[in-house]
Amino acid sequence: MKERFDIAGHVYILLTLLFTVYGQLVLKWQMGRSGSMPEGGVDKVLFLLQQFLNPWIISGLFAAFLASLAWMAAMTRFELNYAYPFMSLAFVIVMLFSVLFLNESLTLQNVLGTVMVVSGLIVIARA
Repeated sequence: MKERFDIAGHVYILLTLLFTVYGQLVLKWQMGRSGSMPEGGVDKVLFLLQQFLNPWIISGLFAAFLASLAWMAAMTRFELNYAYPFMSLAFVIVMLFSVLFLNESLTLQNVLGTVMVVSGLIVIARA
């Protein structure tokens, strides 16, 4: 594997984060606008399949695909145990953006839990 100072590798990790966060926020935003999930099993499947016609949902799924490609590129540059802790930033970014853009609540539990997850990943990465 290459050195940890590999700029291109870090760009791939950043792209993975950006595409992942975008996809999660867009999917939540659009699903929130779609209403409740129907009760019946067939109705649930039809409801979800209908969402594939929504251009925003398509863009969120495409972002997940792009995130996968960027992650594969990052894996050619770094060891997994170095690169993966960067993904914990997605927890922080999604939490902040969901408060700012989706008007979700921010509780002390959310903040403490996120801090604990990120702290744990930092400890693992330094081991």
